[in-house]
Amino acid sequence: MQQALWSPKSTDNLAIETLQKYAQVKNFHDLHKWSIENPELFWRYVFEDSGVIGNLGSEGIAGIGVNGSTFFPNAQLNIADTLLKGSDDQVIITEISESGAKRNYSRAQVRNIANQVALRLQEIGLKEGDVVSAIVSNVAETVFFALGALKIGAIFSSMSADFGTATVLDRLEQIEPKVLLVTTGYQYNGREIDCSEKIKEIISRLPTIKKVISIGAKTSPYISFDEWVANCNPSQDISIPGGFDRPGFILFSSGTTGKPKCIVHSAAGVLLKVLSEQRYHLDIKATDSVFYYTTCGWMMWNWLFMGLGTGAGIVLFDGNPLYPTPERLFDIAEQSELTFLGVSAKYIDSIRKLSIEPKQTHKLPKLRTIASTGSPLSHEGFEYVYRNISTNIHLASISGGTDICGCFMLGVPNMPVYAGQIQGPALGLDVQVFSDSGKPAPLGVKGELVCRNAFPSVPLYFWDDRDGQKFRSAYFERFADVWTHGDFLELTAEGGYVMHGRSDATLNAGGVRIGTAEIYRITEEFDEVLESLAVAQKWEGDTRVVLFLKMAEGKILTEVLINEVKSALRQKASPRHVPALVIQAPDFPRTKSNKLVEIAVANAINQVTNTNLGALANPESLDWFTNLNL
Repeated sequence: MQQALWSPKSTDNLAIETLQKYAQVKNFHDLHKWSIENPELFWRYVFEDSGVIGNLGSEGIAGIGVNGSTFFPNAQLNIADTLLKGSDDQVIITEISESGAKRNYSRAQVRNIANQVALRLQEIGLKEGDVVSAIVSNVAETVFFALGALKIGAIFSSMSADFGTATVLDRLEQIEPKVLLVTTGYQYNGREIDCSEKIKEIISRLPTIKKVISIGAKTSPYISFDEWVANCNPSQDISIPGGFDRPGFILFSSGTTGKPKCIVHSAAGVLLKVLSEQRYHLDIKATDSVFYYTTCGWMMWNWLFMGLGTGAGIVLFDGNPLYPTPERLFDIAEQSELTFLGVSAKYIDSIRKLSIEPKQTHKLPKLRTIASTGSPLSHEGFEYVYRNISTNIHLASISGGTDICGCFMLGVPNMPVYAGQIQGPALGLDVQVFSDSGKPAPLGVKGELVCRNAFPSVPLYFWDDRDGQKFRSAYFERFADVWTHGDFLELTAEGGYVMHGRSDATLNAGGVRIGTAEIYRITEEFDEVLESLAVAQKWEGDTRVVLFLKMAEGKILTEVLINEVKSALRQKASPRHVPALVIQAPDFPRTKSNKLVEIAVANAINQVTNTNLGALANPESLDWFTNLNL
């Protein structure tokens, strides 16, 4: 057993402890077992304990299996009612721009503007089931627009303002939105970015658009958001109830292997799933101030947006998290008195390498939780947080995906935190690590992340997938009626999980599967190394591992350093982890949400065509790999 980095000093006021008493169990392991064995009881508890407004009906879960179950078929609700419940005066949205400008909105103001949006959408002729979309920065108007759409039963979908024309059209041409909210310009890294020409081209390619509303400082040919809602005075609160399975959101896969999949989610299903995570796993309360660094093109925006359902206030930031100084997010945490700070594992690694010490420079007395996601957080990342940020916070590494708009594994606030481990499986989800035979793998043996039971945020369907074949192929092809997520991991003796990367990026060395995260954790201990990327290359009838290193500024990869890296991998991991080649690379391809795309590099060096470069934030980075001729 490892030594814990942190254990809760008191569990008296945790919502998860109240849930354990209700379930008549004494620990998280037994609570998780109870939540799987009593799914209707558990999800009804989440609904009622969270004060969700609406009626679930008498019937619980109809059907059988992960892909054949329907939750609460007689329910009637509108999730906007829950997202906006609470006292009028509480500030529930704080918006901070990169330049430092700040806007606060009370719940009464947000409720009023959401109603104005809803009425304006109805006046355009929108009805339940119509799609509205946004190409936007992370600002308050995006939240207002989403709330207004949900109020009338429309489906909301968003993309980040930095998405390119082709990337946006790959998504919007499929779902054919009728109303579009657009950012005409935004700021990043101290620069003003003009989106006018891009937006003009996108709109010209979308014949279904009835109305375009703009936000941003740039002048625009489209009506501004403020003008659009001005002089709009709904006579009553607008809220059209619908079933539990009424679509509320469309999220998109990264599209690295073809056009993005348009994943349709139940609004109620996502709300219930996220509430179960935020309230019990992360102990977010109605008095909290919650921040997650995200763009509107990542599922974490939807996750943060759902945080309004806890009664907490959310803090929005749009810009570079390291600008004008690397401490920027901690400045926000201090000034906004954050209780919850969410970031990516890559961000933690970046500030660790910059030797940032918020413990010495910032006062964060209210900060209780730091969450990390996007990629596996290394042992060193865990240790850095407790050494340099705070010894008194719950560090929750969380892992899930756009596919479920939630988490499979995440923090547990009444359990210890161990370096390199996600604490436990999500309540209500029968998460397992499967071997190739389709059976649970023993402790310490790597395998596939699967889920064996239904849960509320299983997608309703893929857009324009009439027979459901693409949907079944994406998740249920490998193991019958078992959700296979595509992550490679292992279960630990402490009851947690160690993530080893994506299954499609897993390396095969001498017949043994190796997760790329196992390599990165060791190579990125070197100060000279900024980032790592490992792929398998077909070679002489077999495969060999090629490791690319992106070096820190002013550093070059020498033979001495190559030997040191190989030696470290051999000693700290195993001889199988030692790559055949170690090569310095100028840059690595990334998705729009800043995740490494190992498969694109593997394709490039194996002379396989990458079919959807528009899904990448920096497709030009692949040219270097294509021209390597290894």
